[in-house]
Amino acid sequence: MKPEYSVLSRVCACRSGLVCGPPGRTSGCSSSRSPLLYSGAMTMNLLKSVFTHRNAKILKTAMMCDCHRGCAMVSPPHLDPAAFKPQKVLILTKLSRYEFERRRHPELTEKELEKCLRLRGSDYNNLLYHHYIHKGVENTVNSVFTAAGIETRVVYRFDYTDPNIEWADAIVTTGGDGTFLLAASRILDRNKPLIGFNSDPTRSKGQLCLPQKYSVEVQEAVDKLLKGKFRWTFRRRIRVTLIGDDIFKPPVELHNQQLQYHEYRYLDMEPQLRNVQEDMPPCSETGMARRVLPVLALNEVFIGECVSARVSYLELSMDSMSPIKQKCSGLIASTGTGSTSWTYNVNKLTEQNMEEILTIVKEETGYKIRDTDEKFVSKITEIFNQMLITSPEAPRMVYTIRDQLVSSPLRSECIKPRGVAKSIGVRSRCFDASLVIDGGLSFTFNDGTRALLEIHDEDALRTVTLHGDVTEVVFKH
Repeated sequence: MKPEYSVLSRVCACRSGLVCGPPGRTSGCSSSRSPLLYSGAMTMNLLKSVFTHRNAKILKTAMMCDCHRGCAMVSPPHLDPAAFKPQKVLILTKLSRYEFERRRHPELTEKELEKCLRLRGSDYNNLLYHHYIHKGVENTVNSVFTAAGIETRVVYRFDYTDPNIEWADAIVTTGGDGTFLLAASRILDRNKPLIGFNSDPTRSKGQLCLPQKYSVEVQEAVDKLLKGKFRWTFRRRIRVTLIGDDIFKPPVELHNQQLQYHEYRYLDMEPQLRNVQEDMPPCSETGMARRVLPVLALNEVFIGECVSARVSYLELSMDSMSPIKQKCSGLIASTGTGSTSWTYNVNKLTEQNMEEILTIVKEETGYKIRDTDEKFVSKITEIFNQMLITSPEAPRMVYTIRDQLVSSPLRSECIKPRGVAKSIGVRSRCFDASLVIDGGLSFTFNDGTRALLEIHDEDALRTVTLHGDVTEVVFKH
């Protein structure tokens, strides 16, 4: 058993969501099952201890700089960070696995719930361990903003509604990238800031959130925000326009993890998603219905057959080029933000592949290459993979044609399997295909339906990069 885990494994949580200690201790908690309430200070001290000993490298993690030539959008004077003085902050927090299980089984006592989970093979203590970490960060974020004189509301995704969003001057998330993506999906312009705190860096990278050290140093992060010690980062997003006959069918919410079941990231958007937008004129070329989807992709858009084993038939047009028919396993169109996610993992080279490539080059050319030097191979691999990453503010998409099927790698009528484009046109020749936004919302995209993928300045998402947490990265795109 890990040293830090032995401490947290004795912790449980009451139904109110407050983090509590083992039964039998005196406290004011209303739950008889878990009477000892831990303060925010105790939570953060223990969390800091965990990170210091177990995740020393995590504390040094910094966000990548994205202010590079031709990429950054310069803020007007009235958007100066020093003028950012929020009076109301909406905190969107994730539903922890423990809270999810409690919602599923409200009739069970704590002992009965523990038994139920253990019978399913779930680690009850580990469940509480991560719930405890998450709630500690959530409570600390809330208390720090409140102490600064800022009015706050803490909501789960069920209450992340338009009225609550409009009430707030800024949106703050406590969770991981999934919670951040949920928050971003409801912010459809570049005026309302979105700031994310990773509530459990021990198990989540939180690429979209503030650097992981601020999960512990919440006060420092809020101080920098209120003192204007940051710069705005406008993360570009993809706008999707559908043209066709079946473009107003209700979307399907994908459930990739058990915890997402019954949560429905986009459920409360149903009236908006079902809006047929009758005021939109039909496509001038075909007279078919046209619809701009009411969600923007922060990471990526995927288009392809629902069953991955099937070949996807697509007609693709990058920028102003003529459409070209492609057989593949689907198309991924990514933003700069998403270039570190799925797109990156699809295109990255492993050290094993790089070593084999260098060996072939050595044998075919006679050049003296250190193909068996592990450090050299690792360095070359890292350089290549770094070239795949694009600035979050880049006004273009990175596209990837997955498993492109071609008879010859040099055929002139083929599109390169990876590249960049400012606009992408896609016509479906599939029979059971979907267009998926950020891995969470799926729209029918079958034979004859067209999609236009674009990036517009006004769709950018306003986020922050704190001063002193920038690592210089030279983007190759």
